[in-house]
Amino acid sequence: MDGLVEFRTGDGAVVAVEGVEERSGSRLVSRGDGTVQATRTFEGALDGVRAAAESALRVFRDGSLKPDGVEIEFGVKLSAETGAFIAKGTAEGHLVVKLSWSPSAPEAGVREAGSAS
Repeated sequence: MDGLVEFRTGDGAVVAVEGVEERSGSRLVSRGDGTVQATRTFEGALDGVRAAAESALRVFRDGSLKPDGVEIEFGVKLSAETGAFIAKGTAEGHLVVKLSWSPSAPEAGVREAGSAS
């Protein structure tokens, strides 16, 4: 574990997460227990991730496939200075996309076989 990073939410709650260590540049000084105070709010740290999710959803919803449902899963790492970023899997970025289609409902004028008039 690289250490804990404390993010404050917009309403003042504290969210402690396992942070990733910045490999280059300056380093934040942690308290005696190893916890670092984040420079952004929790919501602010997730802004870039939310924008990435919205963009990915637009790509799949507005395309020619027209799925009924889109599920996008990606890992997120949190850093005290950088905020949130999409986590790298083994060698590439981690992103899972699931598209779903519901079976079409029977048309209004078509009756099931054997139904009474």
